[in-house]
Amino acid sequence: MGTTHGAGKALADYLGISPNVITNWKNGSNRSYRKYIKQIAKFYGVSEGYLLGTEAEKDPAPKGEVSDDDIKFALFGGGPVTDAQFEEVKQFVRFIKERDANASKE
Repeated sequence: MGTTHGAGKALADYLGISPNVITNWKNGSNRSYRKYIKQIAKFYGVSEGYLLGTEAEKDPAPKGEVSDDDIKFALFGGGPVTDAQFEEVKQFVRFIKERDANASKE
């Protein structure tokens, strides 16, 4: 789980657990990671099956399909985001698209 320095801490922060738990997963003294499989897969951008060794493909979803949860994770780093905050971001994107469309007509 992450060979890059700090990757274990980033995952621990994302999951809301102690970095020591990640260390215990790595050395095999704790297998509580199983209840976090879905979140770990999302963190690394792979499928749950890939993490568990049951799938060869890393891609968690067909290309081109992006969910609101994917967008929230990309924009807010997996931290908490309210529906109002997310709606404000979508309104800003609509504003930028409209502005750019109007600029190209000039």
